[in-house]
Amino acid sequence: MGKTFKKLSILLSIMMLVLLAACGTGESSTSSGENSKGENGTISAKIGVISYMTGPGAAYGEAITNGLKLALEEINEKGDVKIELAIEDSVGKQEQALSVGQKLMSQDDIVAIIGPTLSTEMNVVGPEADLNGIPIMGTSTTAAGIPQIGDYVFRNSIPESLAIPAALEKAVDKYGAKKVAILYGNDDLFTQSGFDTMKAEAENMGLEILTIETFQKGQSDYNAQLTKIKDLQPDLILASALYNEGAVIMDQARKMGIDVPFVGGNGFNSPQVIEIAGEASNGLIVATPWFADKPDEKVQAFVEKYEEAYGHKPDQFAAQAYDALYIIAEALKNAGEADRDALRDALAEIKDLEGILGKISFDKDGDVIMDPTVLIIQDGEFQLFE
Repeated sequence: MGKTFKKLSILLSIMMLVLLAACGTGESSTSSGENSKGENGTISAKIGVISYMTGPGAAYGEAITNGLKLALEEINEKGDVKIELAIEDSVGKQEQALSVGQKLMSQDDIVAIIGPTLSTEMNVVGPEADLNGIPIMGTSTTAAGIPQIGDYVFRNSIPESLAIPAALEKAVDKYGAKKVAILYGNDDLFTQSGFDTMKAEAENMGLEILTIETFQKGQSDYNAQLTKIKDLQPDLILASALYNEGAVIMDQARKMGIDVPFVGGNGFNSPQVIEIAGEASNGLIVATPWFADKPDEKVQAFVEKYEEAYGHKPDQFAAQAYDALYIIAEALKNAGEADRDALRDALAEIKDLEGILGKISFDKDGDVIMDPTVLIIQDGEFQLFE
């Protein structure tokens, strides 16, 4: 027993000498592989990104990656943190999101992941990230239960459970609504979650729910659902949909003579709704942490830079992604190293970080703490709903 212990002590001493020698040559050994702190104190880190880049919802992914690239340029220019992004396309599908997620997680030099875009995707990628001990930040995943997946799962997007009630309450107050119809996509976790919140909040407010209608992704004809809704004459239509279907629904509704306001879920928070539906999008009410016309210096600087780079104003998804990379950069600085576990702990301690969305903190589950702003589309643009 004594000899064995002595041999082990000698072996451990040799291993320590090897590690010290490696550190002496400027290399480092962390749970994050190649990430290291440079001679000037700069922390270098590689971040994986899973984004919906191709397919019917590609506008979400485009906005997200645009926001990330602007933030990346600014962060690296400041020099405290040097970040590299490894971007993968999920094409909006669970199996692809999981596949590219596993690919990123298997790379020791990647210390965190941003994305995926859809809640349905996060539902399979999140548990895998938590199991692998790699922090993952959802910038657009608003369905219920996302941060509760595990200790390594965060999001900086306001959940539907906060956004929809804020929008609905303001709409009811403004129009004196008493009767509503609900329309939602029943084959997607995100839109189902939005529906659950809409129904619960409508019941909580004592509103009469005249009908609940469903549709599927890619559907193009909503005549049956909208005819029934029109005949029932609701004061408001509550719709939980991604922007593709949502814009088509509004266009067909207006052509049928339905002129009541729509209250939308988070999927409607995209300029694509206006681009697709045109004037038919007027009257859509949504709640969001992002308002591009907010008279704030940081907001306007971001909007100006984004417009210069991409030719149009940034939407909520670009803004949330932009802030997300700044959150991770701040956590890396606070952690003092590019290490997955240290980064996770530093993210959990983020408190009142000033972003373009406002002051950002996380609760005990990793969910963002932030107040939403209620907007309405009028005259072909999002405006404050007052």
